[in-house]
Amino acid sequence: MSENAKLILFSAIEGGSKFWFSELQRLGADELLRRIIDNVYSSQRKSADRIREKILSTTSETLAEEIERCGGRFITAESEEWPIALNDLAAPPIGLIIKGKSLRNNSVSIVGTRNPTTYGARIASEFAAGFADREWCVVSGGAYGIDTHAHRGAIAAEGITVAVLGSGVSVNYPAGNERLFSEITESGSLISEVMPFEKARPERFLTRNRIIAALTKGTIIVEAAFRSGSLRTARDAAEIYRTVMAVPGPITSPTSDGCHRLIGERCAEIVTSVSDAMELLMPLAPTIDSTLRGDES
Repeated sequence: MSENAKLILFSAIEGGSKFWFSELQRLGADELLRRIIDNVYSSQRKSADRIREKILSTTSETLAEEIERCGGRFITAESEEWPIALNDLAAPPIGLIIKGKSLRNNSVSIVGTRNPTTYGARIASEFAAGFADREWCVVSGGAYGIDTHAHRGAIAAEGITVAVLGSGVSVNYPAGNERLFSEITESGSLISEVMPFEKARPERFLTRNRIIAALTKGTIIVEAAFRSGSLRTARDAAEIYRTVMAVPGPITSPTSDGCHRLIGERCAEIVTSVSDAMELLMPLAPTIDSTLRGDES
């Protein structure tokens, strides 16, 4: 597949589409690009005209310059550093933009509410630090709340953390985490499924959740409301047979309703310490080299 064609498709097609991914797999990047330009899909897909307009308004050279200018790099499934765990998804990303280091360690995701209690913030930080001490990478979404405390906990323990963003890697969203994003790239990375200067949109947070789930051996939910985006991450993880864990909270706390729901529905294992989580994750944790490259452990 042509890397340039893939880059153009990546810039124009929103992530998470099973249709466009299946067409890419069936036809290859060059042929799919040609068909979109030739208006083959205009009568089949509502998004086809918008995608075609974006494709015709740019070049692979312009896109590559934009990525290089922001200090990022574009990787695809053909790249050596591609996390092959992403291929478990029904619709893997066409590509990713990474700013920072490659994913090198076994990894776990820690996610939860944007409005945590003091208890939730402390637990997220302590869990992240505990995994960092064990040389595990902590993956989260870079948002306020539990995500921020998870990233900061890993950094405080001098560990590696990765933020999967709902915006481009050059857009500091949320703005208050600008310094955090800079600190993350020193030893970890920012990852995005959109071009560097694309703004965050609500639907992009839902599609990025599947990447958080797929990148890691398991997902830990620390405080989540009864209806929460974090529950979507948990279900995305369960669909691809990742371990899902939830930290219980006070039965009177609305911010723990989602965790209790997952535990009650047997959708998540209850964990109260990093040691609990490690017991569940260790059988699933080959070395990162074998995870990334598909080698036998």
